[in-house]
Amino acid sequence: MQRKGGINSLETGLRLAALLASAGGALALKDLAAAARMPPPKAHRYLVSLIRAGLAEQDADSGRYRLGPLALDLGLAALNSMDVLRLGGEAVVALRAEIDETVMLTVWGNRGPVVVRWEESSHPIATNVRAGWVMPLTSSATGRLFCALLPAAMTAPLLRAELARRPAERARHASRMKDIQARRLSRVEGDLQRGIAGVAAPVFSQGGAMAAALTAVGPQGAIVLDWEGSVVQAVRRAAQRLSARLGHTASLTGRKS
Repeated sequence: MQRKGGINSLETGLRLAALLASAGGALALKDLAAAARMPPPKAHRYLVSLIRAGLAEQDADSGRYRLGPLALDLGLAALNSMDVLRLGGEAVVALRAEIDETVMLTVWGNRGPVVVRWEESSHPIATNVRAGWVMPLTSSATGRLFCALLPAAMTAPLLRAELARRPAERARHASRMKDIQARRLSRVEGDLQRGIAGVAAPVFSQGGAMAAALTAVGPQGAIVLDWEGSVVQAVRRAAQRLSARLGHTASLTGRKS
């Protein structure tokens, strides 16, 4: 009986973690408890254990709950077995060697675009972005790209929360999305971090869904991000090659290759 009770407790805790994963954003205790069909005090006890284990965390300002760092680690470990991470890592290394700029590979996670591979150039940039970092949707080239090309249902909860914190971005958001959807490229110059510029291109899976983003970043003014310039075009070509290796059969402009 004791062993059975322990297993049941584990299943209950993981059920709460699964609800956090499917929510698309942070949840209040009462909402999480209602979804799990249990009293809030009981849900809170399980959440305390999940937080201690790293599977959940509580936002200090709102008091809401979301998945924790261990959940991200487990998700990334699962992604390691997928072609997008293995082939994407090779693409990052090759692109970095070609343009000698810092390059990263990003995939969509439960809290937004997560950096899963980061390769420094020979002239490292002053930024705290590294593997495991979650990129913002409204101020990063990578985040804007995912926001423009993923289904709105996937990005909407996180986007609403971000725009609530950055209301000045709301007026420009729609036009930015249209431009990115037309170009299938996204760039920023100092938007996320002063003095840092970047360009991102989408990587598509065999089924045509956006699977990842390849992004090159460098010092603003030193990295040239003209749409037809060598860096932007190298990032575009690298994303196309990676998409092809993943089985995608259309170019980034939507024409059959």
